[in-house]
Parts: sequence; structure tokens; C-alpha cells
Amino acid sequence: MAELKTKKNEASVEKFLNAIKDGQTRKDCFEIAKMMQQSTKAAPKMWGASIVGFGEYHYKYASGREGDWMLTGFSPRKQNLTLYIMAGFDRYDELLKKLGKFSTGKSCLYIKKLADVDRKVLKELVSESVKVMKQPAK
Repeated sequence: MAELKTKKNEASVEKFLNAIKDGQTRKDCFEIAKMMQQSTKAAPKMWGASIVGFGEYHYKYASGREGDWMLTGFSPRKQNLTLYIMAGFDRYDELLKKLGKFSTGKSCLYIKKLADVDRKVLKELVSESVKVMKQPAK
């Protein structure tokens, strides 16, 4: 079975964020980090070379594959800021209607900049997802 390449490591989150060239993106990332730290009550950790993650949970698939992953996190990508909402989006229709300008993937929320979304709604979305991810598996 292939081993997961993206793992939690001891690289400096602050150094990573301070290296972001675009000033607005850098500022947005520090604000997202603060929001996620408040929601998870966990210190930020680097996952791989470009993901800032918060908290951790253990997963096990029916196939037998298992591992550890972040409760939530984000990555400043070239196209947009990618926020990892690990609970997915099925249960958050009402919040998403109020969020603003974004797109989604399976567990990824893509935004260009924080100014495009309602920060209070974003914080609620992150917090609700973290609550779901902290619940024991059924």
C-alpha cells in the first residue's frame, strides 16, 4: 500500500507564511491561521511542504488503509486559497448561501481572498466542520 506523502512535520509555519510573496495573501493566511487555531484549539503544524494544518484525527477505510490527518487546514495556492473542510459540504447549505464568493471540491473550499467571503460565516463553517470531525466514528 502506498504511503501518504503529505505528513505532519516540524517545519516552521511562521517562516512558511512569511515567505508568501503577495502581501494580501500573506495577511489573509495569518488571519485564516488564527481563525483555525481558535476553532481547533490546536497549534498550527506544517503538513508536507505547503499545507498548514490544525488538530488531527485518525481514519480507517473499509479497505484497511488508515492514517492520521488534520481536522482542518489551508494552503496558499497560486490560483486561490484552499481551505480543507474535512467534513465536506453536504450539511452546510445554509452557511454556504451566506458565505460569499467561493467554489468547492470534495473537501476543499477555494477562495481568491478573504475579502470575497463573510469572515464570521467562514469561521462558523470551520468550527462546525471541526466539531463533526471530532465526533467518534460510528
